[in-house]
Amino acid sequence: MSLAPRAVLVRRRTEYEELLAHHGTPGQAAFFLSSRGRSADEVEQRHHRQADALARAAAAVPLDWRRTRVERADLPRFLFEPEDVVVVVGQDGLVANVAKYLDGQPVIGVDADPGRNPGVLVRHRAEALPALLPAAVARSGARHLEERTMVEAVADDTQRLLALNEVYVGQPGHQTARYRLAVDGSAAEPQASSGVLIGTGTGATGWCRSTWLERGGPIDLPSPAAPELGWFVREAWPSPATGTSRVHGLLGDGQQLVLTVESERLVAFGDGIEADALELTWGQSVRVGVAATRLRLLG
Repeated sequence: MSLAPRAVLVRRRTEYEELLAHHGTPGQAAFFLSSRGRSADEVEQRHHRQADALARAAAAVPLDWRRTRVERADLPRFLFEPEDVVVVVGQDGLVANVAKYLDGQPVIGVDADPGRNPGVLVRHRAEALPALLPAAVARSGARHLEERTMVEAVADDTQRLLALNEVYVGQPGHQTARYRLAVDGSAAEPQASSGVLIGTGTGATGWCRSTWLERGGPIDLPSPAAPELGWFVREAWPSPATGTSRVHGLLGDGQQLVLTVESERLVAFGDGIEADALELTWGQSVRVGVAATRLRLLG
């Protein structure tokens, strides 16, 4: 007997909840905000809008479905099931946060604060969920699922990392990262830089785009569904021992960027989540390329 679908509602704590957790009472939180020229009313209103969107999303789950909730902070410890339909209630970035933990489960992005979010990944209002949830598991719904390319980093000790936007490899602080860089089997070049960004077409609207703009658009950034990655070396430093001949490029499906560590410690993390990083030490290598996993986003 097959299991009924399970709706997994994903949220992150609001700024208002974080303030209450830190200051203890609404009055203390309001005093803290006012001392910095901010209004508690605006922060509280955004909290209530998210709570309302979450309540509407929960009410839209069919009665014969299973359901659960998970906060962003608990995602590394949460076990997703094959039958899950993931409903992300919040900002675009929350979709990226959850994508790395999925393996093909359909995702519906719900904008909890319309007009404040760009709505690139959270495209729907909670009111649309009664129709969207059944469509996500129906055979006919597959044609509405947009598959977005993800990036994968694999260290030589089998540590593995997935990201929807980009992977950063470099120093955890502000020191210079030292490594050897090779592209798809080419001879390695020793480099010293502020780290390397390898991003998808989805990430081409974020961190990678800022680096791309600074360089005057030297390559065509990939589209979200294209099986390509754009990569950029940040602030490569020329010296007698380090080169700058390879500072950007594209990786097609099956191609890899290989970095071999020549520092005491480097890290690789995805989508800005430094707490969930690969730890790399002298002599280790990490290979970064297009992931076999795709984000399946309901359009």
